[in-house]
Amino acid sequence: MITGVLLGALALLGQGLSPAAAEAPGPAADADAGGGAMATGTPLRNGNGLYPRLIRLQNSGEANGNLVASVVDFDPNGGVGAIYRSTDNGASFTEIGSIHDPGTPAGYCCSTLFELPRQVGAMPAGTLLWTASVGQDAPDRRMTLPIWQSPDQGVTWKYLSTCRTAENTGGIWEPELAVNNQGDLICHYADETDPAHSQQLRESFSADGLTWSAPFPTVAPPNGDLRPGMANVRQLGDGSYYMSYEICATGNQYDCATHFRTSADGADWGPPSDEGPRIFSDTGQYYTHAQTLARIDNGTGPTRLAMVGQQLRDGNGEIAAGSGNTVMINDNGGAGPWRSIPAPVSVPSPPNAPCPNYSSTLASTADGATLVEIATDLDGPLCKPYFASVPLG
Repeated sequence: MITGVLLGALALLGQGLSPAAAEAPGPAADADAGGGAMATGTPLRNGNGLYPRLIRLQNSGEANGNLVASVVDFDPNGGVGAIYRSTDNGASFTEIGSIHDPGTPAGYCCSTLFELPRQVGAMPAGTLLWTASVGQDAPDRRMTLPIWQSPDQGVTWKYLSTCRTAENTGGIWEPELAVNNQGDLICHYADETDPAHSQQLRESFSADGLTWSAPFPTVAPPNGDLRPGMANVRQLGDGSYYMSYEICATGNQYDCATHFRTSADGADWGPPSDEGPRIFSDTGQYYTHAQTLARIDNGTGPTRLAMVGQQLRDGNGEIAAGSGNTVMINDNGGAGPWRSIPAPVSVPSPPNAPCPNYSSTLASTADGATLVEIATDLDGPLCKPYFASVPLG
């Protein structure tokens, strides 16, 4: 959940920083020298790398199977979306591109990365799209969700369109992109602009990626104090869609716990008033805060999903022993309970605070045999990203 405290902390992390060059993979212990981060794995970069995102290319011809990642950084001119590529199944990453949206000096948060599975407008399948929340620090702000496109798997980028501009000073956060069964590009986001809802999830549609529909609510509980947010959308093997999200401000042990809903077509998610079921492991554990979702099967069998969240809790609401060290797997397209495996990157006992294990990201190799993760942890004044992989049974 985005809060003023979180945004302030992210801004402090970004003050006065310049983009860091990609570095050769090395032991995480190098980054820990002097009492730094406790995260395991290999540093992705020397500097900040907040809000990581990781995808495996599936519609890009000879580049299929490559992993592409993005992280948030800041320099004196504003925010930077730094783009990385791995051609060796996540064993190493190289910085290949960057995005400098002109609106980011007025605030920048919550980016996402998406590969088009089919042609949308003039953009062929395999086009990469990137968007973020921009403008939260501007006086009398009107935040935007600008979308950028790359025709070459993340090397070069140009502005495409803006899927939403806030109609008032309320925030619009955590964009997520998808393509529905009709072929429309969909922009999901958390919206604070409706006075009847502290926050709700909405979606807007575009047939060409250039012009956008009015927003429609997807999760808007009758209790207007609740705050649904951080939507993740994945298409399943049967053509249906699965959305995971958190609901905050519940006032109980399930504050910011993960919920889900499904859609046959990727557009209609059922009654917006429905909060949706919570997600639990087979031992009754659940995530709170900043969950993300990935489809990790190889496309030939049942849909397999993986999820990670900032904090893992036992059924009684207490922080679990495996918090920061656990990924959940579902082997049945999200139906039924999930099972737990060790996380590729361990961030021991992350607090409910910016950076440590916040909005970590997952992807699998093309054969579905290996799970790759990028997670962040504090190293002195920096929020550094770390990557690692584990075999999938």
